[in-house]
Amino acid sequence: MNSFTFYSPTEVIFGKGVEEQAGEKIKAWGGSRVLVHFGGGSVKRSGLLDRVTASLEKAGLSYILLGGVVPNPHLGLAKEGIELCRREKVDFLLAVGGGSAMDSTKGIAMGVPYDGDVWDFYSGKALPQTALPIAAIPTLAASGSETSTSSVLTHEDGNLKRGFNHSLLRPRFALMNPELLYTLPPYQTACGVVDIMLHTFERFFSPGGENEMTDRIAEALLRTVIQYGPVCLSDPTNYQARSEIMWAGSLSHNHLTGLGRAGDWASHQLEHELSGMYDVAHGAGLAAVWGSWARFVCGQDMLRFARYGTNVWGIPLNYEHPEETAMEAIRQTERFFSSLGMPITITQLIGREPTDAEMREMAIKCTHFGGRKIGGLMKLGEEEIYQIYQNAR
Repeated sequence: MNSFTFYSPTEVIFGKGVEEQAGEKIKAWGGSRVLVHFGGGSVKRSGLLDRVTASLEKAGLSYILLGGVVPNPHLGLAKEGIELCRREKVDFLLAVGGGSAMDSTKGIAMGVPYDGDVWDFYSGKALPQTALPIAAIPTLAASGSETSTSSVLTHEDGNLKRGFNHSLLRPRFALMNPELLYTLPPYQTACGVVDIMLHTFERFFSPGGENEMTDRIAEALLRTVIQYGPVCLSDPTNYQARSEIMWAGSLSHNHLTGLGRAGDWASHQLEHELSGMYDVAHGAGLAAVWGSWARFVCGQDMLRFARYGTNVWGIPLNYEHPEETAMEAIRQTERFFSSLGMPITITQLIGREPTDAEMREMAIKCTHFGGRKIGGLMKLGEEEIYQIYQNAR
């Protein structure tokens, strides 16, 4: 097992009605003037926003509302939030919504005390020295951003989607009520299931020595998601199923499922260019490209893919030809994605066949215009990335 440091300080308050604790928790953390950041009208129509603001008022806190977050959240709105927070002297941020709302909130938190352009963090030009404290009320089980160090924003100029990770971005607390997931459209639920699985895959299919405890946690999480994901689609108000998926989403991205491993993250980098170019849902983009990536790199550690097939899917291990077990595991995963209504090719994802020029552009952008290679299990440059896009066509 590789050496590691594990620190996951976010306080999780999980259960029915916990969103009504927002005010008292923020006050306990020293907040007095709060920016509530959210997406579209669903948080208003459901009554969630009213319950949250009532909680803030009950605790004697003042607040400002900023909605408008969209999937693949835009840099422009984050900059608007930064200026609003400075003008209104906000000292605490509360994200209400899915991963996009949380990611945008994290960008605002870093940008308020920073003298430069917040995009400097996402483009690798700077590191934050401080950030405003944040908390999260997730309404979608997917990104795990409520307990993670990650934030992803899209720069509208060039459709550049970039991620950034820093310990300052972990929320102080997360109020997690599985009932808030009941009204999610099936497509969003399915996208979330894929995202949770991919957060685990990115850590599981990566370099590292023997790491049995971490591997077993990852495998158990994957089996849980495979079991309960379809239940959420067939029975949307099943509290047990929604609870299992919501908790799995947090555990998949707080680093627990990858301790002692380097991580790969190529699939996420490949998908960032897909959603940057076509503005598609992140989970759907991951489903469209993962099988192509897996087939391209599995020769680097065929036994790992075979282990996944056996321990997660129950596929008998072919000792003489483990590659057959590995290939069946990849096919089984794609069948599962399809059963959820997810695409497994780029053509299915965008409704037409992508052009060679589009795939070449994505490959170039994925290398940050020649400045890097991606992946841990196998280092991928422009030509390898282009081939994976071609195979996913």
